[in-house]
Amino acid sequence: MEKNAFTALEERILALAGDDLPDSPAPFADIAAAAGTDEETVLALLRRLKDDGIIRRFGATLRHQKAGWGHNAMVAWRVDDPDQALAVGEVMARHPQISHCYIRRTYPEWPYNLYTMIHGRNPGDCDQVAEGLSRSTGVTDYQMVQSVRELKKTSMRYFPKENEE
Repeated sequence: MEKNAFTALEERILALAGDDLPDSPAPFADIAAAAGTDEETVLALLRRLKDDGIIRRFGATLRHQKAGWGHNAMVAWRVDDPDQALAVGEVMARHPQISHCYIRRTYPEWPYNLYTMIHGRNPGDCDQVAEGLSRSTGVTDYQMVQSVRELKKTSMRYFPKENEE
């Protein structure tokens, strides 16, 4: 089979696996039943795609606002030393209120290279977390953008489900 060419069954499995997982003790068995196959076929396909580097990760998406974390902020941090940025990022990523932490390239007009997404339950929680992270890491140059409203939170869809075609 040519690379990235999928059978009709594999496309059905991937369409179902790319949607919300069933809320059950055996979600992959549920996907298998809906696709017309067995659980081992589903798991073997996902393992193969992961091993081949086609799928980098397979994980849950937390709908943080529905879970009570309604105050959120993206924080851009300026860490001049690239080696230090990695170490600081590892410290920040361990914080329980950080869901995302990543390094990006800088630009002359935007020197910030480390980004975190902070979640809080109450107004001011994100500010307190950022201030604490600043104190604990020594990174004092940062910009915070508070979320006002969530407009979209969806995953990529590579194969439509049969009822969407």
